[in-house]
Amino acid sequence: MLPKKLSTLREETITDNMEELLAVLPPDIREWLQGFSNLEDLLEVILDYGREVEARFPDMSIIWKERRKVSREDIEWVVSRIGAFGKDNRAGINGTLHRISAIRNRDGEITGLTVRVGRAVYGTLDIIRDVIETGKNILLLGRPGVGKTTKLREVARVLSDELHKRVIVVDTSNEIAGDGDIPHPAIGSARRMQVPSPELQHAVMIEAVENHMPEVIVIDEIGTEQEAYAARTIAERGVQLIATAHGNTLENLLLNPTLSDLVGGVQVVTLSDEEAKRRGTQKTIMERKAPPTFDIVIEIMDMDRLAIHHDVAKTVDMMLKGVPPQPEIRMRNPEGKIEVLQAPRLKEEEIAPSPAGPTRPKRIFPYGVSRNKLEKALRDLHLPAHITKNIREADVVLSLSAHQRKGRLGEADKLGLPVYTLKSNTYSQIASKLKEIFQADELAAEEKAIRETEQAIAHVLATGEAVELSPQNAYIRHLQHQLAQAYGLHSESSGVEPYRRVRIWKE
Repeated sequence: MLPKKLSTLREETITDNMEELLAVLPPDIREWLQGFSNLEDLLEVILDYGREVEARFPDMSIIWKERRKVSREDIEWVVSRIGAFGKDNRAGINGTLHRISAIRNRDGEITGLTVRVGRAVYGTLDIIRDVIETGKNILLLGRPGVGKTTKLREVARVLSDELHKRVIVVDTSNEIAGDGDIPHPAIGSARRMQVPSPELQHAVMIEAVENHMPEVIVIDEIGTEQEAYAARTIAERGVQLIATAHGNTLENLLLNPTLSDLVGGVQVVTLSDEEAKRRGTQKTIMERKAPPTFDIVIEIMDMDRLAIHHDVAKTVDMMLKGVPPQPEIRMRNPEGKIEVLQAPRLKEEEIAPSPAGPTRPKRIFPYGVSRNKLEKALRDLHLPAHITKNIREADVVLSLSAHQRKGRLGEADKLGLPVYTLKSNTYSQIASKLKEIFQADELAAEEKAIRETEQAIAHVLATGEAVELSPQNAYIRHLQHQLAQAYGLHSESSGVEPYRRVRIWKE
């Protein structure tokens, strides 16, 4: 159940400063837009030289075909009424959250404008307010336009005004607090540090900590290795860090070599035979490299539905062992109340690793081995196997070394079945041998999957055709993504467990 305070109805207000945005547009375009009954839903206005004016809404785009095509004078009209463009080709309107982005030709002249409506939405944070108040480092993920920056503004306002914390917003493109030297009221009493150019964001992040003693730092779009390093530095100094990053899911982030450090990073470790046997794993494994910079990751699916990974370190560890993540999923229903659609998986033992594809259980024929002890070991180890009384149906034979290979065991040789022998008929011996059998299977499956990946890469490089690989668990898929990346190819996972698979292609 959610805390009681999360079940209250949302009181949402929206400030869009629409009049200020319309004022920078040519008069006829302004009048055209004012004729729309759903103007409050407008997302962007597109002005490209030599093309028709386009208005974009959440569910449609409208092109003004009756008007003459956009001229250089139209573009100059807008440019002359807004702030200066920065090195990232973004400008704004003083005192608002609106953003104007420029497209330039080879000579540096502006040939296109994307006029994007910026809105301050108050009252959207109740769905994650309990998470924000933990004081932990939180990373927001989600596709563009899903509301990450909107929630960052609310975070800054709530933490500064309602929880009375010292908050600094590092605002690279004035995306969070708007254009001009006075921050937009949407961030409350939080202070805002502007960034001269995007490549200096990491330096301003460190400067904020060293010079201004914040308790919380809010950052939009961590996207480079330097920014990831700066984020770790901030977190290690005990400052709460709340940020967004490129990527839609925790799995995407883990596969991103530049940003994976934000969630602990990944390293390949080769174990000794003894250690691999003790762990019951293959010799080459993937492990988390370091503690994650962010304790919590929130995947924003849409404004009113999100997934929360409350313990990133534990979740990443489980993913690297082939256990798919199961975050808490929350949503706001039409009545405004918050519901938990899925509880988080808190323990690795709650689910066995996903198989490397839909395979049938292994059939074991015991010869002289205690059936009761064998059944108990199979149950305790959660192994995909069952006991058969017919050797002709078996995949493997389990026997005591004291037995001579005669009679029915001789038949195992004729059938080509592998025979595993035990020194004694004890539970520990049986369990140890079962681990050995299935570890060998895992190694064989991994080697087979890697061979398949290498053959697919060769095919893609030679023909340019995309290849879809066989279903694998999360650990092997991670290896496949790394292999594809090493050859400069693109890859993505699709499907649901246990049929989730990797597709490799070339641009």
